[in-house]
Amino acid sequence: MNIRRKRIQRASLWLLASTIALGSAVPAFAADGTGGGASASTVLSTGTAPPIGQVAVTATSTFELKNLYMMPEQGNKTVTFTLTVNNNGTSDLQFIDYWVRLRTKSGNQITVKVLPQDKEKNRITPKSSQDIGFYATVNETTELNDLIFDVIKWDFSQANFERVIGQIPVPDTYSIVTGAGSSQTISMNNNPVSTTVEKVYVGKNEKNYTPTIKLKMNNTGSRSVTIPTYQYLIRTAEGYMYPLNAKGTKELIINPQTTKDIELTGSVPISLKVEDWQLVIIQNAPELKLNLPVAFFTLPKVSDPDSVGTGQKHDFTIKDGSYTAELNSIQRTPWEDQDILAATLTLGNKGEESLPLPALTGYFMLDDNIKVEAKLVRTDKVIGLASGGSLQYQFIAKVPYTYDFAKAKLVLQEKAGGSTGTGKDGGSGGSGDSGTTNEDLLEFVHSSELMSIPLNNVGETYKVTSVGRSTGYKVRSLTTYSGDTADTIAVQLEANNLEKRAASAPKLVTYLKSADGTVLPTANPEIKNKIIPGGSTVFFLTAQVPKSFSREGLQLLIGDAITQDKLSVDKEVPDAYVNAASFWLPAENNEVKTKARDIEVGPYKFSMSKIHTRGDQSGIQLYFDYELTKNMLSETSLEGRKLTLSIEDREDKAKFSWDMDLAKFEEQSTGNGTDPSQNTEGQIKLGKKEKFKLTKNNSEFIYLVSYLKDYDLKVYETFNGQKKLLASQKITWFETTD
Repeated sequence: MNIRRKRIQRASLWLLASTIALGSAVPAFAADGTGGGASASTVLSTGTAPPIGQVAVTATSTFELKNLYMMPEQGNKTVTFTLTVNNNGTSDLQFIDYWVRLRTKSGNQITVKVLPQDKEKNRITPKSSQDIGFYATVNETTELNDLIFDVIKWDFSQANFERVIGQIPVPDTYSIVTGAGSSQTISMNNNPVSTTVEKVYVGKNEKNYTPTIKLKMNNTGSRSVTIPTYQYLIRTAEGYMYPLNAKGTKELIINPQTTKDIELTGSVPISLKVEDWQLVIIQNAPELKLNLPVAFFTLPKVSDPDSVGTGQKHDFTIKDGSYTAELNSIQRTPWEDQDILAATLTLGNKGEESLPLPALTGYFMLDDNIKVEAKLVRTDKVIGLASGGSLQYQFIAKVPYTYDFAKAKLVLQEKAGGSTGTGKDGGSGGSGDSGTTNEDLLEFVHSSELMSIPLNNVGETYKVTSVGRSTGYKVRSLTTYSGDTADTIAVQLEANNLEKRAASAPKLVTYLKSADGTVLPTANPEIKNKIIPGGSTVFFLTAQVPKSFSREGLQLLIGDAITQDKLSVDKEVPDAYVNAASFWLPAENNEVKTKARDIEVGPYKFSMSKIHTRGDQSGIQLYFDYELTKNMLSETSLEGRKLTLSIEDREDKAKFSWDMDLAKFEEQSTGNGTDPSQNTEGQIKLGKKEKFKLTKNNSEFIYLVSYLKDYDLKVYETFNGQKKLLASQKITWFETTD
């Protein structure tokens, strides 16, 4: 009888814990996988923040609170913590008998949930310990030292069925940040990895600091571990967070008792303080829809660059005159199964007379041992150097993407044979004519840690100031077109013509780069029309991806396309690119309008009104008034893009749709006398129209009329058969809307 009573009490505890006490929380002992947890295969990382306190739950067992973190999010904060259950007794300890509550000092109760990977940890065997991880969401004004943890035991003799057996308040002095130079052990897939910030370099340009952080990870465990896809951020003294790009982390495996270095690069506005920065590591838990904090580090003192030749002007003299040369940067960028090394030099004339463009060539020397020939590319539109003038040269070479080096030396040479004289585009480098020797002029040494690509934050404009090609680039939007088995990601990149003359749209090489280092080339349709001064073009850049592809930490990489050592034009196929820049991509706008009004599709804005349907023996007719306007200062590619109108009965009795090519919105019929203003059906045209009609033949529709109630008018943008829902308006069949 006593055994039966205990079983009933245990079942009652289970129901009590999962309904009254925990609310929407998933109890640690649940085995059904519900509650929005991550998949069983996802093991979320935890850091090793200091222990805060412990509570004795029996004479031989304790709960210890540790690894408490807080991460700011948009409008709230995420809290994570670990309870270490220590069972020093001689029988099993059942965690089902206990729980932990979280509240603030002001009395606000906060719901806590168990991390999915720990939800089945219930039985703690004698003489053992078990870590159980929790998470919670608090409001944005809550601080760590506002929190109090109550350890409770379920007790049916109490009015609220619980008895508090201990409290652990968070001390005012508690800190989650690892000090500069110190290491923190991160549990990666239940394997300990000691992590330290080794060095920090900080470059600078006219609008941003460009930090480079070297992170050392030492696997102190007994088995190999793959580095998870973390997100790395800099947190400034003002509290702003800026994402960092991690180099070489995709499928990075660290074997036991070995060390790997990770290089992080990014940009921070120059208006902020450069002191008191922190490195923040977080992990996205997509099924929890949360970013969970992993570790915080105080960054050490900024290191002096090792033998970097950027930002310093050097003089050299050849028979044509005296010049200055300054190394602006060396970039390493992806190209198919190789990487491109691209060095940018500014060549200047500080004399009083104009000078011809010198015939230059050069090569890279990697780690003082590996010579790689370089080709000269000139992107500025000039034919000579006026007094006090300057222009940019690029030297490019290709290396295997798997080849690592610490130092790159660019050796600048005068090409055997002398000046280019006329300065025609496309002056190339190489070894010169057979039997002649190029003369060394200057050497520039650059560290691989500083080969970062300018990284623009969301909303920033990146300006290219090459002579005759001044352009401002800005990412406008990120869009996903959904298909049955795959999706298409589309990025709209706006390019503004900053010149005083009309110019052809720049020819670009473009890639998407994911947080794990995956690089995807994007399709980039040709823009045929020239861009007027002050006008813009919008590049519609697309890549097809698996439906499981993560958009977290996604970047766009662009560069000026090069064909045979000169800027690509017309339909030339690029074989390289220079002047690379990256952009963090904005969050996708997934708003679906509830009225078919002010819908943006491509360069157009579309509105519908007085929508109504009719039916007869031939089929269905959709009538509406519309207005279609266009941004006249913007050019873009409309290839493959359509506006789709769809009628979808709410009880799934009928469904009809019509596709209209965006490229035909401005077509006008000539020769047969058709006036676009009299357009009445079939294809929407630019402008306004009343009582426009779309029809669909269906002899069966007339028999459904008496059964129809409401339908949704849905407006999609369709790209190559994949769709993005823009608006969905509920309408009663055969009635007219406003």
